[in-house]
Order: sequence, then C-alpha cells, then structure tokens
Amino acid sequence: MDFASLPGLAPFIDPLALAIVGGGTALAMVLRTPVGDLARGFAALRMLPRRAFRAEPLLDQIGALSRIARRHGVIALDRSVIADPDVAAAVAAAVDGATPGEIELLAEQRRTARFERQRAAYELWSGTAEIAPAMGMVGTLIGLVRMFSAMRDTSAIGGAMAVALLATLYGALLANLVALPIATRLKRRARHEALERARLAAPLAALAAIEPSARRDLHEVAA
Repeated sequence: MDFASLPGLAPFIDPLALAIVGGGTALAMVLRTPVGDLARGFAALRMLPRRAFRAEPLLDQIGALSRIARRHGVIALDRSVIADPDVAAAVAAAVDGATPGEIELLAEQRRTARFERQRAAYELWSGTAEIAPAMGMVGTLIGLVRMFSAMRDTSAIGGAMAVALLATLYGALLANLVALPIATRLKRRARHEALERARLAAPLAALAAIEPSARRDLHEVAA
C-alpha cells in the first residue's frame, strides 16, 4: 500500500517502529510458549466467529443412546457414530464395562484436560497483551537513543522521534485492541464450555448403569 496516498494515516506509519513492536512481540511469544500451545493459540482464533458450545445436542444424543441401551443393552452402542470425542470416549468405556463412577471420572478428566488446552490458548494472547507495551517501550528507547545520537543532524531527529512515539502507540494498540480482546473472548468461551460439558457427566454415568429391558424382564419372571 502506498501510504503517501493516505495523508491522514501516513504520519502514523513507521516501518521501524512496526518491526520493533511486531517482531519483538512475536519473538517473545515464540520464546516463552511451547510449540504446541503456540499452535493451539492461533488455531483457537478460528473458534471466535462460531457459536458458543451448547450441551443440548449432545444431551439429546445421549438420550437416544440411552433408549437403545434400554432395549438392546449397552453393548449395542458399540457401532454408534458419535462426533464429540469426549462423549465417544465415555460411551466406548461404558461398552467395555466401565462402572458409572468410572464413566463420571473419565468425563471429568476429559473436561479438565480440554479446559487446560483452552487455557493455554487464551494465556498465549493474555501474555501477548503484556508483552506488546513492553516492546513499545523498547522501541521508544531505541528511538530516543537514535534521536540523542543525531542531535547535530536536525534532519534525522524527526524520524528518530517518530520511532520513539509510534512504538509506544503500536504497543498500546496491539495490546488493547487485538491481544486482550482475543484473550478475553477465548477465556469466556472456555469457561462456558466447561460449564456446559459438566452437564454431560451424570447422563453418561447413568448410561453405563442401564440394564436392557429383556434382561430386566427375565429377572422379574425369575423373581
């Protein structure tokens, strides 16, 4: 883009200040974050435009699976197609003979692990919000050093001063208009999903305790 054609914005564009703040923030993110969490933090950006997680569709599916289990036994769920990995793992454990308590513990463990992964993602961006202003201050110091080093060259003072001021501006904007809003929204979504998934534990545990109607009828006749 030719910033000369945008007289209103041109004074606020400085490549050196952008490189110091943007490059320094990116480098700090890479150095302080494990590769897996770094990839997870950027992948989480795809979730922002989507609707928040809702447990109702999964509760409905668990209800349908419960009806099948009452009729044919839990073993009949072995071939069920379940898209959600947490529910699929719990149903598979129930088919393998896990007790309701074990199923509830499994659901809680997977919910906690999922939340920890999501927390790593939003902590990446909250950390970025902390780093960006510091990088802006670094850019300011670099600009001031350049300015004081060029006191005899009046033509260089303006450019050095621009770096000093704009670096602080870029750091503040990156932190408060980009990184912090992303971190806040990801944190809110993670908490919401954790609460919604907590609703699945009891129905999944009840699923493991279901006795098929045919076996129940035999017990009643024997009694």
